[in-house]
Amino acid sequence: MNSEKKGEEREEKRREDIASFCSDITQRSSSPCFKAVRPRGEPIRERKGKWQDIRRGKSSTSGFIFEEVSFKTRQMETEAPATTPSIFPTNVTNNSQCNDSEAWDWLYTMQPVYMFVICVLGIVGNVFVLLVFCLHKKACTVAEIYLGNLAAADLLLMCCLPFWAINVANGFEWQFGSLMCRLVNTGIKMNMYCSIYFLVLVSVDRFVALVHAMSHGRMRRPWYAKLSCLAMWSLGVLLSIPTLNFRTVDYVQEFNVTACILNYPSYGVEVACDILLILLGFIIPVSIISYCTWKIIQALQRQVMDRFNAVNTERKATVLVLVVLLAFLLCWVPFHLVTVLDLLVRFHVLSGCTLQTGLDICNQIFTYLALSNSVLNPILYVIVGKNFRKKVKELLEQMTHQGTKLSGSTRSHLSSTLKTFA
Repeated sequence: MNSEKKGEEREEKRREDIASFCSDITQRSSSPCFKAVRPRGEPIRERKGKWQDIRRGKSSTSGFIFEEVSFKTRQMETEAPATTPSIFPTNVTNNSQCNDSEAWDWLYTMQPVYMFVICVLGIVGNVFVLLVFCLHKKACTVAEIYLGNLAAADLLLMCCLPFWAINVANGFEWQFGSLMCRLVNTGIKMNMYCSIYFLVLVSVDRFVALVHAMSHGRMRRPWYAKLSCLAMWSLGVLLSIPTLNFRTVDYVQEFNVTACILNYPSYGVEVACDILLILLGFIIPVSIISYCTWKIIQALQRQVMDRFNAVNTERKATVLVLVVLLAFLLCWVPFHLVTVLDLLVRFHVLSGCTLQTGLDICNQIFTYLALSNSVLNPILYVIVGKNFRKKVKELLEQMTHQGTKLSGSTRSHLSSTLKTFA
């Protein structure tokens, strides 16, 4: 009993020392306490008289949306030194001497506005693509089935982003409840996996069409394409289970906000999820896409494009697919490379304040770049996709023709009605 009482007294004294040490934190932002408390890579905000800073996540630089806020267990908090009362213990050791707050403040102020803008553009563009594919009188080709599902995945992301934009604008104070916290972030994570694997399917389809058209032609039937898309959606749900399971809304006393956070049960689970993201969300699919693209380009170089109309048709579809793939890689590869570098920092393979500051800034910029991909695809379909533009024109003619028939039918019905009453 005496030892327990002494332990409680020591703990109480430690807390009082911490409170005294941090009491003037808003006036002395360069103090060691401030450096220890502020999570690496996020802007600082003054909220209710205190510096507020709740980030998307751990010390990972995978974007505040895609790699989310992860708080370690309370046991790990108590193991931190008394002068570093932080809920982000990985940042205490790695970044306690790095003061980089001003480097990315301007990024923080533009996050909500930027997300709202791309939400509007992305929703309009992807709804337009889906309407063209779904309402056109002709059945979709295999490539169009995959691109339509890609548009659906992008639309899912665009519908989830407004919640995060409002969350950031409110200083990371989550106002939508625990269920929406789980669902919104699960939808965002699903977009990450589904979008890249739909592009894998598109790459494989073009590869089969141009390289193995005779031997594997059966694989390019619409029924197989729809089944493959269903499998990719299922895979996206499966890989998003950790987000669905570990996401929660919790009050963070250190920052005086109720945040939507990732509460991993252990550091090992967190690292495993990061490695899973890098392998299944980047290395494996990009390797498949790169191989297929290389073979596709070789096949296009060998073929005489003007000899057969069928080959010309495949070439038109392939050009659009290659442009979409290139845009995806340009938008997403930097994001995943920063994720890999950050993982190396967390394993102490790399270190240094300059590197950490650079990763923080790149984290913000490349997150925006990755989000922009969902807006780019509909624009590329219109600019590069000749078949897509043809479909749009035919759909407009189809709707105009139906409107004319409907108008003529209405006039005929009205005329017969008047004759009846006459």
